[in-house]
Amino acid sequence: MVARANVANEMAPRVAIVDYGMGNLHSVSRKFERMGVHSQVTSDPGELLQADKLILPGVGHFGKAMEHLVGMGLAPALHEAVLVRGTPILGICLGMQLFASRSEEGSAEGLGWIDADVVRFAIGDRRLKVPHMGWNSLHVARPSELLDGVTEQTEFYFVHAYHMVCRDVGDVICETEYGYPFASVVHRGNVYGVQFHPEKSHDSGEALLRNFLYT
Repeated sequence: MVARANVANEMAPRVAIVDYGMGNLHSVSRKFERMGVHSQVTSDPGELLQADKLILPGVGHFGKAMEHLVGMGLAPALHEAVLVRGTPILGICLGMQLFASRSEEGSAEGLGWIDADVVRFAIGDRRLKVPHMGWNSLHVARPSELLDGVTEQTEFYFVHAYHMVCRDVGDVICETEYGYPFASVVHRGNVYGVQFHPEKSHDSGEALLRNFLYT
């Protein structure tokens, strides 16, 4: 990771964290600060279009999040940046879920970049509480540059009651077991999503964020 860190200092991308009035924006930006990476928290559509890398974080209600993205004029800018210009984007937790077509949480449609539904955990084992909260590992279903250095023993921090169900299994990079396997990392083209919180996952989270920024 030393070589990558040196390259990072020389070729730092312009990173924009999408501010749509919900989520853990500043914990993500502080994580980048600790990594020595400048990031911009912004709700300006023009600044999103100028970024080299986009981060869509999120904590809260799917339907309200989509209302905010549309109402603030951010959804068209994100479609332009991601689908037309090919800007890489990383969705975190609710941010990943917003890539889906729809969710059980609210009546709003999602961004529709991943052909998937978002559903609430339906776990029969009463010993497993919802939301799923705490450290858990990943089962790597197929390789991705996002996962450089990640093994089956690497753990990340999760907090969520809903998860994504993809119609195309090729979009699922990793699964995690919580009562049953669910999609915990997705990847389609320049669209990446993680159900966990890399900004709260210490060294493993930092390594994943560096993979996203510098590959």
